Amino acid sequence: MDLPLRDKVIIVTGALGKIGLASVRIFLAKGGKVIANDWVAAEESPDIIAMLKQYGTDRLLFVQADASNGDQVADMFQQILEHFGRLDGSFHNSYTQNRKQVAEYTLEDWNQVIQGTLTSTFLICKHAILLMKQSGGGSIINTSSVLGVKPRAGEGAYGSSKAGINFLTQVIAAENAEHGIRANVIIPGDIKKLSPEKPGTMRKDIWLRRSGTPDEVSELASFLLSDVSSYITGSLYTIDGGIQI
Repeated sequence: MDLPLRDKVIIVTGALGKIGLASVRIFLAKGGKVIANDWVAAEESPDIIAMLKQYGTDRLLFVQADASNGDQVADMFQQILEHFGRLDGSFHNSYTQNRKQVAEYTLEDWNQVIQGTLTSTFLICKHAILLMKQSGGGSIINTSSVLGVKPRAGEGAYGSSKAGINFLTQVIAAENAEHGIRANVIIPGDIKKLSPEKPGTMRKDIWLRRSGTPDEVSELASFLLSDVSSYITGSLYTIDGGIQI
């Protein structure tokens, strides 16, 4: 069996979300060793519990931590070092969203979205880079959004954060290529747990006339984490079915 992620140690943040949970499952199935991170407990997810039973802690480590909290992120990466001894991949999915017109934001609203989305990306990447340097290289993937490249009313803070992720990731790619660390962005559009939609609800603003699935995003992430993509860095991968915002 082809296992493109065999023995690669990969952290997945937002692991209890749609894309995060699908990624944990797919990365394990492809031979990876996964650190699943979310701010809520593993007990909140029967799927994580089932995977822990199936693979055991030698393949799956769940760490409850807030990806936007510097101390908690530092502690999590120390746990990764102690448990697996290395890090080969990072797939960051955590975010905070608050839909309001710009003039309606309070400073607290704005800071909360920036902290949960852009600052969390910085923190995860910072610690991933430090551990990957010790490990001899690796692959960083950050999840952005079509709203970071195609502005829409009510998404000022979220869209700005996602646009910042695009830029930050490319800077990381430029700074760390000499260390064998690659960094790329996945830009999802409308992603649903089940797709295509029922007849009569097809998305007319999407060329492919359907939403995407978490598995489709996770498979793209798997490719970017694998050695097959070893010459790809600093790239933005849009996976949106041709959405028109």
